[in-house]
Amino acid sequence: MELTIKDLCKTYSNGHRALKSVNLEITNGMFGLLGANGAGKSTLMRILVSLMEPSSGTITIDGFDLCKHRKEVRTMTGYLPQDFRFFPKLKTWEFLDYSAQLGGLKGKSKRSEAIDEMLEQVGLYEVRERYANQLSGGMKRRLGIAQALIGEPKLIIVDEPTTGLDPDERIRFRNLLTKVSNRDVIIILSTHIVGDISSTCNQMALLRRGEVVFRGAPEDLIKEAEGSVWRIQATLEQFDEVNTNYNVISTIPSVGGWDIEVIASNTGKYPSEPIQPNLEHAYVYYMEHFLEQAI
Repeated sequence: MELTIKDLCKTYSNGHRALKSVNLEITNGMFGLLGANGAGKSTLMRILVSLMEPSSGTITIDGFDLCKHRKEVRTMTGYLPQDFRFFPKLKTWEFLDYSAQLGGLKGKSKRSEAIDEMLEQVGLYEVRERYANQLSGGMKRRLGIAQALIGEPKLIIVDEPTTGLDPDERIRFRNLLTKVSNRDVIIILSTHIVGDISSTCNQMALLRRGEVVFRGAPEDLIKEAEGSVWRIQATLEQFDEVNTNYNVISTIPSVGGWDIEVIASNTGKYPSEPIQPNLEHAYVYYMEHFLEQAI
């Protein structure tokens, strides 16, 4: 599988440019799309699943031009939108059966087998006869994941999938996607939660105001921030001063003061030590660095 996005642009009727010459090549495996709310992630996802037309540019999926072969692309695509909705009058298995039919899975017995297998994978088999609107919040999200994966689509797109999930549900979701990614499939994980990317994706891109500002492996982004992440040991009196002067990532109370993690070239007068950055540090550093270069 290969997904090629070339010079993709989207301008809304009010003049807002949501996407600006986006270029990406994505192959098998988990691909993370990271960016703040409003960066253009959902617009890109909606274009990829044919719910919105681009203003210009091309998208090719496994040799099919998205604009010319919408039907073929849709049958090979699974999608979990941020605002996933279902039919409340359908039972859990009935909704999944409906989704499987839309995905081109023919044959009642074949669908029934695929549905039972998927319900087992997402932990919903015991509630298969329950109406969808009677499921808990976490279960509803799992049902959304199931309908995106049913029928073994070649391209799976999930938009902000772990928002609102508790830690156990989030881990379950990540493990399920990791298992699916071992097939001949592309999974695009669009999120503003850095942990979702660092735990699952080998390749990623940063989107800022509709533009791709980084494309590579998470560890490559982390290298960008090496030497720029510090832990300051601040007194109680210095707390406000440090928060004003530095880009603060986290604050942890300590004996007599605070341990404050900051992004900075140096920490001046404050006692401090450099720390190895993680992906969250690197994301903040890169975005701030890019902003400085853009001014």
